[in-house]
Amino acid sequence: MSQQHSALASAPTPAQAKRGDWWRDAVIYQVYPRSFADSNGDGMGDLEGIRSRLPYLRDLGVDAVWLSPFYASPQADAGYDVADYRAVDPMFGNLLDADALIRDAHELSLRIIVDLVPNHSSDQHEWFKRALREGPGSPLRDRYHFRPGKGEHGELPPNDWESIFGGPAWTRVTEPDGTPGEWYLHLFAPEQPDFNWEHPAVGDEFRSILRFWLDMGVDGFRIDVAHGMVKAEGLPDIGGDGDQLKLLGNDVMPFFDQDGVHDIYRQWRLILDEYAGERIFVAEAWTPTVARTANYVRPDELHQAFNFQYLGTHWDAEELRKVVDLTLEAMRPVGAPATWVLSNHDVTRHATRFANPAGLGTQIRTAGDRALGLRRARAATLLMLALPGSAYIYQGEELGLPDVVDLPDEVRQDPAYFRGAGQDGFRDGCRVPIPWTREGSSYGFGTGGSWLPQPAEWADLSVEAQTGVAGSTLELYRSALAVRRAEPDLGAGDSVAWLRAPEGVLAFRRGEFVCVANTTGESVTTPAYGRVLLASGEVAEVDGDAKIPADTTVWWTTA
Repeated sequence: MSQQHSALASAPTPAQAKRGDWWRDAVIYQVYPRSFADSNGDGMGDLEGIRSRLPYLRDLGVDAVWLSPFYASPQADAGYDVADYRAVDPMFGNLLDADALIRDAHELSLRIIVDLVPNHSSDQHEWFKRALREGPGSPLRDRYHFRPGKGEHGELPPNDWESIFGGPAWTRVTEPDGTPGEWYLHLFAPEQPDFNWEHPAVGDEFRSILRFWLDMGVDGFRIDVAHGMVKAEGLPDIGGDGDQLKLLGNDVMPFFDQDGVHDIYRQWRLILDEYAGERIFVAEAWTPTVARTANYVRPDELHQAFNFQYLGTHWDAEELRKVVDLTLEAMRPVGAPATWVLSNHDVTRHATRFANPAGLGTQIRTAGDRALGLRRARAATLLMLALPGSAYIYQGEELGLPDVVDLPDEVRQDPAYFRGAGQDGFRDGCRVPIPWTREGSSYGFGTGGSWLPQPAEWADLSVEAQTGVAGSTLELYRSALAVRRAEPDLGAGDSVAWLRAPEGVLAFRRGEFVCVANTTGESVTTPAYGRVLLASGEVAEVDGDAKIPADTTVWWTTA
């Protein structure tokens, strides 16, 4: 497909073209392809299934759809092990399906953002297979991190780095002659060897991959492990006798958040800016501070970066205000929008996180108090959507779905679950296919069951069960997104004006809009700031005051 043809075929709609800097206040919906909709009844979601549900996403009120990986892959890590970056895995369809999905989305004024996985490939990528086949000295080994081992016979890993999935970050290969040989680096699963970004062929390849998908019409890329790619010179030991994984997010590591990544993104930005339609980059960058995250969104680099500090914040007014202030302060100097996110495919859904006591982290094994969790989740969503910048929604959160914490061991597929150390490997709980209808073998997900079992109670949480029901979580999301789009003081911006509020309550003004979030377990009384636009619970107003229930957020307009 030529660039000229693609630009004509997949150009943004007139509604999209009128929205300059659309990404500064965009609400972006994450689709996990294997768990969204199954068109052929094989139990696995696919591109045609997503395409059939695009009108639902348009009616929900989102601006863009981010698709987790659908590339050709052995699926050792649910598609984040890519064997061919220019092909669709047959389990999801083919390139024609991808093209049709992009075209249909644009006709519905939806933009499409695709995942890009540049830190590592699959061990079934042609480069890596050749590197193994050709043995020591192969030029292909220079495109990855192959090293001789330490010890008398090279039997020890080249350094002390640990995999994010647990265990050593190195695997020793068996050479073509059958002898134990070199080691290769994999910061994730052994099936995901890390690229060596010091090699020019790697940069050339990914610039070509960018153009391939831009020519097809995608509106942007979410960059997986955007803080990876560049490793410290000499691959030095970390040292110490503690758990290295506990340092992640707290210190700059020799394999993460190295300054050299920014040179790569400046090159990529030049490519992106050649294309019409305001295409964007979104960074998945785990950094020690929000200030270091801001480095990724300087004017000549990426457009957005996920705000993981916000995602990990407890449902606590003081903590939330601190993170909001830090985020806005960090983004303001670089002119980038803040982003806000509560759930994704790697963490326990926030309806379950908030159902449990604070301090348990972002991977939780217990259901907790589900009614409390849902109440807090609804309130947290309204708070998030009222903040300046862009917001991300993970599929199914608009239904109030909890994590599935009781999946049988025999159905689990998270690779981290099968490792001896590291993460608990319970990400499957947030990846269970979502319910569309009250009945059926998979509640409307498809006609042939689902690749992970769905709880029976999800029938009452389905799209069908909640549509048109006043007060349902789905209708709350629809209303919130409609109000957000209609109110001129919502969306883009870089500041809030905090208002005096009782302890445990957040209150701020944005022009004629006021948001009040009660994070306490008791009802509180505040001024009634005007006309109620929306609330996550029932609010009573008497004599100019408002009684706000526990764990409830309210939106007012003073106009």
